[in-house]
Amino acid sequence: MSHTPITNDNDTVSNFIRQKIDAETAAGKYAHRTDAQGRPLPTIITRFPPEPNGYLHIGHAKSICLNFGLAQSYGGRCHLRFDDTNPEKESTEYVDAIKDMVHWLGFDWTDANGTEHLYYASDYFEQLYQFAEKLIEAGHAYIDSQDADTIRAQRGQLHEAGQNSPYRERPAAESLDIFRRMRAGEFPEGAHVLRAKIDMASSFIVMRDPVIYRIRYAHHHRTGDAWCVYPLYDFTHCISDALEKITHSLCTLEFENNRPLYNWVLERLVEVGVFEQPLPEQTEFARLNLTYAITSKRKLLQLVEQNHVDGWDDPRMMTLVGVRRRGFTPESLRLFTDRIGVSKAD
Repeated sequence: MSHTPITNDNDTVSNFIRQKIDAETAAGKYAHRTDAQGRPLPTIITRFPPEPNGYLHIGHAKSICLNFGLAQSYGGRCHLRFDDTNPEKESTEYVDAIKDMVHWLGFDWTDANGTEHLYYASDYFEQLYQFAEKLIEAGHAYIDSQDADTIRAQRGQLHEAGQNSPYRERPAAESLDIFRRMRAGEFPEGAHVLRAKIDMASSFIVMRDPVIYRIRYAHHHRTGDAWCVYPLYDFTHCISDALEKITHSLCTLEFENNRPLYNWVLERLVEVGVFEQPLPEQTEFARLNLTYAITSKRKLLQLVEQNHVDGWDDPRMMTLVGVRRRGFTPESLRLFTDRIGVSKAD
């Protein structure tokens, strides 16, 4: 399905992300890159990465317009990628609804050459697993056999260092053996997790040996029952960006503290020969919040499941299907997000 490129009055209005892109383009940071077939890549590749665990709300419209709009403005491309690493909460219904809303807003993930750039994190499950093995072999990850509550307690507080796990110095060969047996389904949920080996005294709590793989016996909407170990978001997202040659990974401010982990994972994988520079960079912007409106996916789901509304498209809901049913046009939403602008301030 193809769409006529969208143009808005504010296409050339500058913001801190455009200034960053302009500076990097002038310096040739992402020039001369090629894909696996040796074809030149655009200097700007963005992505919209929803989790298929609910319907999109009006806050997502800002991210869609920003990611697809920037790629279009700079002659690049934007990928639609589903972060489907939590099978217990995901479904094809949500996948189809998200695709529908991106198209309704006037955007598409097919590039000028007719190539469709639709991806799923589950496309990369085998690569993600192999990369995790490489981190174990290089001494950058280990299997922890403590329960979740103990691990959480040992991470410490903001002004208090965490405590090392008694399994932190587990030999790489032992961790690798357990990890492979986890994949084979030999252990119950919660028996073991794979943790990155970083710094338990870091001022960023997310860097205190975060869990990057856990056991889950759940049916996945795409891979079925092929997997019983699933990677965590922070491990998956940055690797997916790098595999897809993303240049600018744009996300909302709540992920700012996760940026050091994003960089750490990719830098370690450069060390073991998986990736090369230049790597994708995460840049954060303020999310769209509306006064007197519910834009939490969790709370919207609660309203639907408890039958307080007539479904995800109830016109009282701030879901995109809800505001569409209420009579708002895609042009009005694009103009709304343009006029709000892009900044670091809520």
